[in-house]
Amino acid sequence: MSTVAKDSTGGAGHQAGGDPRRWIALGVLTAMQFMLIMDVTVVNIALPQIKTDLHFSDQNLAWVVNAYVLTAGGFLLLGGRLADLLGRRRVFMTGVLIFGLASAACGLATEPWMLIGGRFVQGLGEALAGPAALGMIPVLFPDARERTKALGIWGGMAALGGALGSVIGGTVTDLVDWRWIFFINIPVVLWALLAVPRVLGESKMVRAGQRIDVVGALSATGGLVAVVYGLLEAADHSWGSSTVLVPLLGGIGLLIFLVAWEARTPDPMIPLRFFANRTRVTSNVASMAMLAGFHTYVFLLTLYLGGTLHYTPLEIGLSYIPLTIAMGAGMSLSTALMPRIGVKAVAFIAFLGSAVALVVAGSGLSPDAAYTSGVLPGLVLFGFFNAVGYPALINGALHQVTGQDAGLASGTQTAMQQVGAALGLATMVPLALRSVEDKIHEGTAPASALADGFATGIYVAAGILVVATVLTLLMEKVSTDKRDALAEAANAAAAATQQTDKPTTADELSPTHN
Repeated sequence: MSTVAKDSTGGAGHQAGGDPRRWIALGVLTAMQFMLIMDVTVVNIALPQIKTDLHFSDQNLAWVVNAYVLTAGGFLLLGGRLADLLGRRRVFMTGVLIFGLASAACGLATEPWMLIGGRFVQGLGEALAGPAALGMIPVLFPDARERTKALGIWGGMAALGGALGSVIGGTVTDLVDWRWIFFINIPVVLWALLAVPRVLGESKMVRAGQRIDVVGALSATGGLVAVVYGLLEAADHSWGSSTVLVPLLGGIGLLIFLVAWEARTPDPMIPLRFFANRTRVTSNVASMAMLAGFHTYVFLLTLYLGGTLHYTPLEIGLSYIPLTIAMGAGMSLSTALMPRIGVKAVAFIAFLGSAVALVVAGSGLSPDAAYTSGVLPGLVLFGFFNAVGYPALINGALHQVTGQDAGLASGTQTAMQQVGAALGLATMVPLALRSVEDKIHEGTAPASALADGFATGIYVAAGILVVATVLTLLMEKVSTDKRDALAEAANAAAAATQQTDKPTTADELSPTHN
């Protein structure tokens, strides 16, 4: 069996060294990724209005957020591998189409089940489109320096999508209607569907007798879905309850089975050699920590602004604008610094700075804090250092990845981000809320209890980022030398062919064009 990266870009991929369309293609991919990530947080501020209009119960309302995170986090690895095997452009466009149709269904929902169902399908669209898009970047940019810049832009735009979700959600909900937080996705979806065939060709693995690993796909997807579901349920139930333990232990069991299966099957969906690189493993674990801290902070700060300082949805949305500006600055600095001081140093600075920023943010919370002195310093510092980290983590997650594994690498990294988000919301947010309850029982005034409890959750997130800071020291040097992912994939295929004494045809080692 031999697998190589097959490129049929007609110029946009194979000729990436000089074809200006690669930057147009990157613009399309990053714009779509911006929307995919934005939809994780865009509904947060709209939840009270959604609850009133569609008559949600308190318990079911959480699934407006959870359905998206659960499906996206569970299916990302499968989506990444399908993109490698079936074609990254094809899977990307399929995912974008599913996401767009689901967005329209969410905006038109008249019953709770319709909105929750639409959010499940939206998550599936992200699981297909996100890894496929990120997997095309190593093929579009074989030069390491250009690829570092492209991944920096990608990571920064994804981070801005998560940050701007609250701004856009609050503004649209207050000035128009909550349904338009879903309808605004549709123009971007249509633009992507029209533009992609013009600026992106197909790239995928050529499969010579390879079968899709159905057992591996079901085990990976089922295990991740179960783990994420268990983490989300921990927000409302104790960790010792069967509602949390059964899916968590079942998911962990499936993932252990997956490792054993992938070590023995001849055509694994997730080759275990992929996890032999400590830089990739470290980057994925650190991504979990970064996203856990980000979502914990944004969620608790939103509750604080609305519940303690009594901001309106529009005011909450506008209060996040400095965060997005700071993230833009951090993204730009990260992209400029990585070729000079290296990915490892940038990641270390980002995590240490983010941890310090969360300490500053937590210390500024009080029942009568002023926005400029209490909220703004931590908001700006965290936004800046958080954005510095994303491009570095994405570069680390794709370290020494050949064209044949690009979708798997991107799917793994994005899956870890979703699991990290779920982990933060399922552990640190309940911890903060329980701290609030304990302080109220002790006689603390409710406003002070809210501020102190939320600060506790943010401090815990800071501690996790300190641990992640230490982990970044395990990263190797990420090379900035010129590198051709297609050539590496062809060499890997040739080596595999020699080992199996199976001839590889010239067609399998040559790019083909549509």
